[in-house]
Amino acid sequence: MRKFLVSFLCLGLIITGASAHDLLRDSSDPLFLQTQSKILSQTGLSYFENGLRLGQALSVGVNNRLALGGNIHYQQNFDNNQDGFSSFDLGGIYRLVTQAESTHRFIYDVVFGFKFGGSHRVRTPDYADSTYYAGLRFGRQYDAVTLAATLKSSWIFDNYRGMAFIDFNPEAYFRIAPEWRIGVNAGFRKATTPAYDEENLGFKLVREYGHTQYVGFFNYEFEKEEIAFGARVNILF
Repeated sequence: MRKFLVSFLCLGLIITGASAHDLLRDSSDPLFLQTQSKILSQTGLSYFENGLRLGQALSVGVNNRLALGGNIHYQQNFDNNQDGFSSFDLGGIYRLVTQAESTHRFIYDVVFGFKFGGSHRVRTPDYADSTYYAGLRFGRQYDAVTLAATLKSSWIFDNYRGMAFIDFNPEAYFRIAPEWRIGVNAGFRKATTPAYDEENLGFKLVREYGHTQYVGFFNYEFEKEEIAFGARVNILF
Protein backbone atom coordinates (compact mmCIF):
# COMPACT_ATOMS: atom_id res chain seq x y z
CA MET A 1 0.00 0.00 0.00
CA ARG A 2 2.80 2.45 0.83
CA LYS A 3 4.44 1.99 -2.60
CA PHE A 4 1.06 2.57 -4.26
CA LEU A 5 0.57 5.80 -2.29
CA VAL A 6 4.06 7.10 -3.05
CA SER A 7 3.48 6.55 -6.78
CA PHE A 8 0.38 8.72 -6.75
CA LEU A 9 2.07 11.45 -4.72
CA CYS A 10 4.93 11.54 -7.23
CA LEU A 11 2.41 11.74 -10.07
CA GLY A 12 0.74 14.63 -8.29
CA LEU A 13 4.01 16.55 -8.22
CA ILE A 14 4.32 16.15 -11.99
CA ILE A 15 0.76 17.03 -13.03
CA THR A 16 0.52 20.76 -12.30
CA GLY A 17 -0.28 22.34 -15.64
CA ALA A 18 -3.89 21.66 -16.69
CA SER A 19 -6.55 24.23 -17.57
CA ALA A 20 -7.95 26.55 -14.89
CA HIS A 21 -10.50 25.22 -12.38
CA ASP A 22 -12.74 26.99 -9.88
CA LEU A 23 -11.23 25.77 -6.60
CA LEU A 24 -13.77 27.74 -4.56
CA ARG A 25 -16.53 25.33 -5.57
CA ASP A 26 -14.55 22.06 -5.68
CA SER A 27 -16.10 20.67 -2.49
CA SER A 28 -14.38 17.25 -2.80
CA ASP A 29 -10.92 18.83 -2.68
CA PRO A 30 -9.15 17.69 0.53
CA LEU A 31 -8.28 21.36 1.30
CA PHE A 32 -11.71 22.78 0.46
CA LEU A 33 -13.02 25.53 2.77
CA GLN A 34 -16.16 27.39 1.81
CA THR A 35 -16.17 31.18 1.90
CA GLN A 36 -18.38 33.40 4.05
CA SER A 37 -22.12 32.49 4.06
CA LYS A 38 -21.62 29.51 1.72
CA ILE A 39 -23.43 26.35 2.87
CA LEU A 40 -22.26 22.86 1.98
CA SER A 41 -24.61 19.87 2.13
CA GLN A 42 -23.16 16.35 1.89
CA THR A 43 -25.51 13.35 1.70
CA GLY A 44 -23.98 9.89 1.54
CA LEU A 45 -24.88 6.20 1.55
CA SER A 46 -22.28 3.48 2.10
CA TYR A 47 -22.12 -0.30 2.44
CA PHE A 48 -19.86 -1.81 5.12
CA GLU A 49 -19.54 -5.19 6.86
CA ASN A 50 -22.97 -6.40 5.73
CA GLY A 51 -24.61 -3.13 6.68
CA LEU A 52 -25.66 0.25 5.32
CA ARG A 53 -24.89 3.69 6.70
CA LEU A 54 -26.71 6.88 5.70
CA GLY A 55 -25.12 10.22 6.57
CA GLN A 56 -26.00 13.88 6.28
CA ALA A 57 -23.59 16.77 6.90
CA LEU A 58 -24.15 20.54 6.80
CA SER A 59 -21.53 23.24 7.23
CA VAL A 60 -21.44 27.00 6.76
CA GLY A 61 -18.64 29.46 6.15
CA VAL A 62 -18.66 31.89 9.08
CA ASN A 63 -16.05 34.01 7.33
CA ASN A 64 -13.29 33.29 4.83
CA ARG A 65 -11.21 31.43 7.45
CA LEU A 66 -13.73 29.56 9.63
CA ALA A 67 -16.37 26.96 8.74
CA LEU A 68 -18.61 25.28 11.31
CA GLY A 69 -20.91 22.33 10.82
CA GLY A 70 -22.34 19.06 11.98
CA ASN A 71 -23.27 15.64 10.69
CA ILE A 72 -25.35 12.66 11.71
CA HIS A 73 -25.33 8.99 10.66
CA TYR A 74 -27.84 6.16 10.79
CA GLN A 75 -26.86 2.56 10.19
CA GLN A 76 -28.75 -0.64 9.43
CA ASN A 77 -26.89 -3.89 10.06
CA PHE A 78 -27.98 -7.08 8.28
CA ASP A 79 -26.32 -9.59 10.65
CA ASN A 80 -27.18 -8.31 14.14
CA ASN A 81 -29.08 -5.63 16.02
CA GLN A 82 -26.47 -2.87 15.77
CA ASP A 83 -28.99 -0.52 14.18
CA GLY A 84 -29.63 3.11 14.99
CA PHE A 85 -28.08 6.56 15.01
CA SER A 86 -24.35 6.06 15.27
CA SER A 87 -23.17 9.57 16.06
CA PHE A 88 -23.80 13.29 15.96
CA ASP A 89 -20.72 15.34 15.18
CA LEU A 90 -20.19 19.08 15.75
CA GLY A 91 -16.94 20.60 14.53
CA GLY A 92 -15.12 23.11 12.44
CA ILE A 93 -12.12 24.07 10.34
CA TYR A 94 -10.06 27.22 10.90
CA ARG A 95 -7.58 28.37 8.26
CA LEU A 96 -4.39 29.40 10.01
CA VAL A 97 -2.42 30.20 6.85
CA THR A 98 -3.74 30.72 3.35
CA GLN A 99 -1.72 29.83 0.28
CA ALA A 100 -1.13 33.52 -0.47
CA GLU A 101 0.29 34.07 3.04
CA SER A 102 2.73 31.16 2.93
CA THR A 103 6.26 31.52 1.59
CA HIS A 104 6.08 28.01 0.12
CA ARG A 105 2.36 28.38 -0.77
CA PHE A 106 1.24 25.78 1.75
CA ILE A 107 -2.17 25.86 3.40
CA TYR A 108 -2.53 25.10 7.13
CA ASP A 109 -5.87 24.42 8.83
CA VAL A 110 -6.87 23.48 12.37
CA VAL A 111 -9.66 20.88 12.59
CA PHE A 112 -11.60 20.34 15.83
CA GLY A 113 -14.82 18.83 17.05
CA PHE A 114 -16.92 16.77 19.43
CA LYS A 115 -18.95 13.62 18.74
CA PHE A 116 -21.97 12.49 20.75
CA GLY A 117 -22.60 8.75 20.84
CA GLY A 118 -25.80 7.52 19.26
CA SER A 119 -27.84 4.40 19.94
CA HIS A 120 -26.50 2.16 22.75
CA ARG A 121 -26.45 -0.67 20.18
CA VAL A 122 -23.98 1.18 17.96
CA ARG A 123 -20.61 1.19 19.67
CA THR A 124 -17.31 1.56 17.85
CA PRO A 125 -14.43 3.94 18.64
CA ASP A 126 -15.79 6.43 16.12
CA TYR A 127 -19.29 6.28 17.61
CA ALA A 128 -18.62 5.96 21.35
CA ASP A 129 -20.35 7.82 24.21
CA SER A 130 -18.33 10.96 23.54
CA THR A 131 -15.24 11.75 21.49
CA TYR A 132 -13.14 14.91 21.31
CA TYR A 133 -10.76 15.46 18.44
CA ALA A 134 -8.31 18.08 17.17
CA GLY A 135 -5.72 18.14 14.45
CA LEU A 136 -3.84 19.87 11.67
CA ARG A 137 -4.74 19.73 7.97
CA PHE A 138 -2.08 20.92 5.55
CA GLY A 139 -1.04 20.76 1.91
CA ARG A 140 -0.84 22.63 -1.35
CA GLN A 141 -3.29 23.26 -4.16
CA TYR A 142 -2.13 23.38 -7.75
CA ASP A 143 -4.48 23.97 -10.65
CA ALA A 144 -4.57 20.28 -11.63
CA VAL A 145 -3.80 18.54 -8.34
CA THR A 146 -4.04 18.97 -4.58
CA LEU A 147 -1.65 17.20 -2.22
CA ALA A 148 -2.81 17.20 1.38
CA ALA A 149 -2.67 15.37 4.69
CA THR A 150 -4.42 15.50 8.05
CA LEU A 151 -2.88 14.60 11.41
CA LYS A 152 -5.57 14.24 14.07
CA SER A 153 -5.74 13.05 17.66
CA SER A 154 -8.96 11.68 19.21
CA TRP A 155 -9.90 11.04 22.83
CA ILE A 156 -12.71 8.52 23.33
CA PHE A 157 -14.74 8.40 26.56
CA ASP A 158 -16.74 5.16 26.74
CA ASN A 159 -17.23 2.57 29.48
CA TYR A 160 -16.13 -0.29 27.20
CA ARG A 161 -13.94 1.26 24.50
CA GLY A 162 -12.34 4.24 26.17
CA MET A 163 -9.02 4.98 24.48
CA ALA A 164 -7.09 7.50 22.43
CA PHE A 165 -5.72 7.27 18.92
CA ILE A 166 -3.84 9.25 16.30
CA ASP A 167 -4.83 9.31 12.62
CA PHE A 168 -2.64 10.28 9.69
CA ASN A 169 -4.49 10.65 6.37
CA PRO A 170 -2.60 11.72 3.20
CA GLU A 171 -4.48 12.31 -0.06
CA ALA A 172 -3.73 13.10 -3.70
CA TYR A 173 -6.60 14.66 -5.65
CA PHE A 174 -6.45 15.13 -9.42
CA ARG A 175 -8.58 17.43 -11.60
CA ILE A 176 -8.27 15.33 -14.74
CA ALA A 177 -10.88 17.22 -16.83
CA PRO A 178 -13.13 20.27 -16.41
CA GLU A 179 -15.89 18.16 -14.79
CA TRP A 180 -14.01 15.07 -13.58
CA ARG A 181 -11.75 14.43 -10.59
CA ILE A 182 -10.19 11.39 -8.95
CA GLY A 183 -8.74 11.07 -5.48
CA VAL A 184 -6.52 8.50 -3.77
CA ASN A 185 -6.18 8.53 0.00
CA ALA A 186 -4.66 6.41 2.75
CA GLY A 187 -5.29 6.17 6.48
CA PHE A 188 -3.04 5.09 9.33
CA ARG A 189 -4.45 4.81 12.86
CA LYS A 190 -2.43 4.04 15.99
CA ALA A 191 -4.59 3.38 19.05
CA THR A 192 -3.79 2.89 22.72
CA THR A 193 -5.80 -0.34 22.33
CA PRO A 194 -3.86 -2.16 19.56
CA ALA A 195 -6.93 -4.10 18.39
CA TYR A 196 -8.20 -0.84 16.89
CA ASP A 197 -5.11 0.01 14.86
CA GLU A 198 -6.01 0.54 11.20
CA GLU A 199 -4.42 0.89 7.76
CA ASN A 200 -6.68 1.64 4.82
CA LEU A 201 -6.57 2.76 1.22
CA GLY A 202 -9.36 4.62 -0.55
CA PHE A 203 -10.34 5.87 -4.00
CA LYS A 204 -13.00 8.33 -5.17
CA LEU A 205 -14.36 9.42 -8.53
CA VAL A 206 -16.07 12.82 -8.79
CA ARG A 207 -18.35 14.28 -11.48
CA GLU A 208 -19.09 17.99 -11.14
CA TYR A 209 -22.17 19.82 -12.42
CA GLY A 210 -21.85 23.47 -11.47
CA HIS A 211 -22.07 23.65 -7.66
CA THR A 212 -23.11 19.99 -7.32
CA GLN A 213 -20.75 17.03 -7.19
CA TYR A 214 -21.59 13.33 -7.41
CA VAL A 215 -18.97 11.18 -5.70
CA GLY A 216 -18.42 7.42 -5.79
CA PHE A 217 -15.93 6.02 -3.28
CA PHE A 218 -14.26 2.76 -2.27
CA ASN A 219 -12.19 1.90 0.82
CA TYR A 220 -10.26 -1.19 1.89
CA GLU A 221 -9.08 -1.69 5.49
CA PHE A 222 -6.04 -3.99 5.67
CA GLU A 223 -6.02 -4.96 9.35
CA LYS A 224 -9.54 -6.42 9.33
CA GLU A 225 -9.68 -7.04 5.55
CA GLU A 226 -12.91 -5.04 5.27
CA ILE A 227 -14.38 -3.29 2.23
CA ALA A 228 -16.64 -0.24 2.23
CA PHE A 229 -18.06 1.57 -0.79
CA GLY A 230 -20.81 4.03 -1.56
CA ALA A 231 -21.86 7.34 -3.07
CA ARG A 232 -22.22 10.92 -1.89
CA VAL A 233 -23.80 14.11 -3.23
CA ASN A 234 -22.19 17.48 -2.41
CA ILE A 235 -24.26 20.64 -2.98
CA LEU A 236 -22.75 24.09 -2.41
CA PHE A 237 -25.28 26.87 -1.85
